[in-house]
Amino acid sequence: MDLRHELSYDAAPARVFAMLADPDFRRAACAAQDVVSADVELERDGEGFRLTVDQVQRTTDLPSFARTFAGETTRAVQREVWLGPDAGSLSIEAPGTPTDVTGTIRLEPSGTGTTEVVELSLKVKVPLLGGRLEKLLAERIRAGMDAEHAVGTAWLEQP
Repeated sequence: MDLRHELSYDAAPARVFAMLADPDFRRAACAAQDVVSADVELERDGEGFRLTVDQVQRTTDLPSFARTFAGETTRAVQREVWLGPDAGSLSIEAPGTPTDVTGTIRLEPSGTGTTEVVELSLKVKVPLLGGRLEKLLAERIRAGMDAEHAVGTAWLEQP
């Protein structure tokens, strides 16, 4: 399954990139998603950065067939590699599950603001339930990006 999600910010791409490269912002975004725990590691690398967010999420909002598969909580490890301020790669793994999420993130100028474009390929390798689980996974990823966007919008309004 392919997923494309666009998020608009009322700030220049350089400010949005600086926000995304701030570990305090990433911690605030995790808190907004009500995760059980989150470990954020961000290392600057030239003009870019390498990010790992290792988080444990509740599954109480999932349908029962998915909770049976995922358990009471699920671990998600998000990795981003930005070689520069306008694009990066993104992967999300759930250790111990047959999922594969990979793709890209781009920051595109849009008038006086920025559009963050996330394009992902999601695969859940489970017979019969794979398609349904992919749709649920896509919904959770979108919800996480939307929560991060809400935090980002407020973050960028600060002087």
